[in-house]
Amino acid sequence: MTAEPASRPRATNPNATMMAARVHAFGGPEAIRYERMARPVPGPGEVLVRVAAAGFNPSDVGFRNGFMRDVVPVELPFTLGSEASGTVVELGDGASGFGVGDHVVGRVDEGGAAAEYLTAPAGGLVHAPAAIPLAHAAAIPVAGLTAWQGLFEHASLEPGTRILINGAGGGVGMFAVQLARHVGAHVIATAGPRSADRVRGYGAEQIIDYTRASPHEALDHPVDLVFNLVPTPAEATEALCRVVRPGGALVSITVPVKPPAATGVTGTHFVARNDPAQLAGLVALVDSGAMRVDITAARPLAELPAVHRDAEAGRASGKTILIP
Repeated sequence: MTAEPASRPRATNPNATMMAARVHAFGGPEAIRYERMARPVPGPGEVLVRVAAAGFNPSDVGFRNGFMRDVVPVELPFTLGSEASGTVVELGDGASGFGVGDHVVGRVDEGGAAAEYLTAPAGGLVHAPAAIPLAHAAAIPVAGLTAWQGLFEHASLEPGTRILINGAGGGVGMFAVQLARHVGAHVIATAGPRSADRVRGYGAEQIIDYTRASPHEALDHPVDLVFNLVPTPAEATEALCRVVRPGGALVSITVPVKPPAATGVTGTHFVARNDPAQLAGLVALVDSGAMRVDITAARPLAELPAVHRDAEAGRASGKTILIP
């Protein structure tokens, strides 16, 4: 899971407006209003970006329904969206590193990506990859940084590591499988029938169809590491620990993990953070051809309530971007 800090008041230009997907009260998908509002003005050190696309993430559901408010308070009304790509159209005082017309991508921790324009600190953005469409770059920041930090900061992934990526069919899985293969790890992944071919294309050497068997049932040999990307119940999380060799590790982005002491497995739960240097590294991998970005759905921003419904009903797969 990823989190965003509380939103801050933004200066606006009442003479210029835009459309945005906002929440005025916590609730179901119907709480999302696609409405006209004043366009923000970049403050000191900020840039104004015309959004090419915003990425959808499961954590957006938590911000919409209020489940995240005790962890990350937000002020209502709140514009959804924590990652975007687009074009710089205005510079605030002291903003550096970009010029008007530059293509950028970034994680916007204060929300606001689900709109036609957003303001963001220039230091939190990076140049967008040139090898893919600008809109597709919106899929990278949240999922890519989550995968990078889970594998290299919390798991210390090395060449030859035998890793199980549990729930590899989503956005984080797309990057986790490719990053693990890039460093020479042996990748096993769980994926459903809808995403199995795609995950195999990312480089997974073995696919476990979770609709037919659990990792505990399917694996002949233990793994060194499990990277858990799905909200597993307690008994399933404990079962994942049993497929890890003594001295191995289980890293989770969804639920806290406390492996039984008898297993000798280390458990880590983390929330990803913004890191522009790491994001620039991901962009470089995309531009070099070492990593691809797959978009499973590109939908109009006005359809964001339907995207939330699909996610909550389990109908979503892969990475969805939203086009203003």
